[in-house]
Amino acid sequence: MIQLESDQQLKDLINQESVILLFSADWCPDCRVIEPFLPELEEEYSDWTFVYVDRDQFIHVCAENDVFGIPSFLAFRNGEETGRFVSKDRKTKEEIEEFLNRVSK
Repeated sequence: MIQLESDQQLKDLINQESVILLFSADWCPDCRVIEPFLPELEEEYSDWTFVYVDRDQFIHVCAENDVFGIPSFLAFRNGEETGRFVSKDRKTKEEIEEFLNRVSK
């Protein structure tokens, strides 16, 4: 998973690739719950580039995209948002897979 380091990097990734943004934070217990199976999802959905967006470091990106709960996911293709799984609730592997299947069609 790519760790987002700059606004320019985000812009470049969104405009050039199929990207799943994972909004998360070190202090978020629900975010830790999904960590063990993220590598498996990355492998299974390899047409997507997964990008970790630290909520605290990129709070302005969260605000610009109406992401007010974590963990949350946004999907982009060719610069356009194609799907979102955004809430403050804990997510299961099955729910994340359902989201990824929906945006992969």
